[in-house]
Amino acid sequence: MEPPVLAFTLWIFAFLSVPAAGYPNGKVREACSSMMPRHEHSPQPSPEHTISVNETKFRPGDHIKVNLSGPVFEGFFIQARNAENLAGPAVGSFMLAEERISQLLTSLFSNSFSTCTPLTVLNLCVVSSLPFRATVVEKYKIFWVKIPGPVISQPNAPPLTTPTSITPETLPTSQPVFHLTKSFNASGCGSTKFCIRNPPKCDPGAAYCFFLSFKQNNHSVLIEMSGPSEGYIAFALSHDQWMGDDDAYLCINEDHRINVNTAYLSGRIPPVLDSENGLEDISWRVADGLVQCSFRRNLRLPAYKGRFNLDANYYIFLADGEASEGLIHKHHRQPLITNGMYNVTDSPKDVGGSRSPLLLKLHASLMFVAWMTTVSIGVIVARFFKPVWPHSLFGKEIWFQVHRMLMLTTVLLTSIAFVLPFIYRGGWSEWAGFHPYLGCTVMALAIFQPLMAGFRPPPHAPRRQVFNWVHWSTGTTARILAVVTMFLGMDLPALNLPDPWDTYTMIGFVAWHVGIDILLEIHSYCLIRKVEVIDEDRIQILQSLTSAEAEGHTFKEIVLTIYICGNTAFLITFLAAIHQL
Repeated sequence: MEPPVLAFTLWIFAFLSVPAAGYPNGKVREACSSMMPRHEHSPQPSPEHTISVNETKFRPGDHIKVNLSGPVFEGFFIQARNAENLAGPAVGSFMLAEERISQLLTSLFSNSFSTCTPLTVLNLCVVSSLPFRATVVEKYKIFWVKIPGPVISQPNAPPLTTPTSITPETLPTSQPVFHLTKSFNASGCGSTKFCIRNPPKCDPGAAYCFFLSFKQNNHSVLIEMSGPSEGYIAFALSHDQWMGDDDAYLCINEDHRINVNTAYLSGRIPPVLDSENGLEDISWRVADGLVQCSFRRNLRLPAYKGRFNLDANYYIFLADGEASEGLIHKHHRQPLITNGMYNVTDSPKDVGGSRSPLLLKLHASLMFVAWMTTVSIGVIVARFFKPVWPHSLFGKEIWFQVHRMLMLTTVLLTSIAFVLPFIYRGGWSEWAGFHPYLGCTVMALAIFQPLMAGFRPPPHAPRRQVFNWVHWSTGTTARILAVVTMFLGMDLPALNLPDPWDTYTMIGFVAWHVGIDILLEIHSYCLIRKVEVIDEDRIQILQSLTSAEAEGHTFKEIVLTIYICGNTAFLITFLAAIHQL
């Protein structure tokens, strides 16, 4: 396979300075000075790529063609600097020879370029003598830094005063990393160290336990973190319960080797890992499906931007997710968040947390109560219990009073539950898919039903049949949409009930309700078959009237009791699952 060659036309201007950089978008300048990619890996020792030029002498305004060649790579930096001052800024200005694979950048002084390919890490920065340097990334964890290239110079330029200075500078070294010989333990939690465990009181060595501890020693804190993950585990210190403006620490599993990194979370975007983090005594272990890492950091790190002081109060997030090629992906479920703000250097505590905010738990619970019990029982009563409970109570039939009470309770519970997510989010959520749209529709229909019932015509009015159909269709539509909305809401990250258990359980509830409805319909049909109507003096004579009525009423009451018990069982199951979040 022929090695790829990237050619660029280089415009040399003796008075211009050019910074250029790349990462995935080709416009990141953080690594321009050091030429060291922020990949948290050590560079490869022996370069496999070369830089060549078509001229070794230049005058201001000349065009110099620069080639970078070698094995296939994903990204690169190229710089040209003043040979008398390699530590100074890069110099020169560039034009592109191939816009399909690279792009120009514009700085305050001049133009520059970077590649468009993923993981681009090339810096082109280009006076009497110009040595070239290149950083080449084959993939995220395999790269070479400051590959030396040719030196171009102006005619009659004085010799270099520090010829040895063009050799590659010493590259930064990382902290030594050690292997943990055994799993963490919870001894000292609440007495000598601050611990967070999920589930509460779990053993850090258990395959299901998420564990985080802080133990202060003079002016530093030893931090231990453990959890089941094939990718990464991480925790963050936050001033609120929202992701963004947080100090994060990540242990990333890559080929059964753990990289410990820090990052400042600026919002709901992938974090940019820090090239330097101030962490010491780094150790790690991967065993039995658990990722475990420990490290030490000072209480205060003023030299590192984004590092919070540890002697202050914070909400603490604990998250896990997938990782590949050293890159982390969005966590599939809501992070564990402490229920309050804590100072981890204050009195030791052993606390837990929740993966679902309290307001959203209440929202889900109230909606389940309303649309799995009160509304379902109310519909059954109105549909099948008119002849069973015909007696009057406070001026209305008993069945109607029960139906109205249950439906008004449904509207009340739905209204309270409806406002809770808006209080929690502070407005509309753009991350919840169709759930909030359907929820608003259900809320509107739930309010419309009792308003429409307040204007229902008398029983024998011509428009009563129209009202009956509109009332039934509106209620049925609301119930169907409510079930769909609950299906969608159960898998949202902020709730995320166990999957696929939640789906199967909800399908079971729907089947249970439909089955009871069909049973009562069949029973009503069979009862009607026992009726013989004699249209004489407009009197209906029921064969074995007393026994038939008694038989029908008793059966319906038994079925209703069983139905209420079944609905309660489904409801308790869901509420228990929500409580465990």
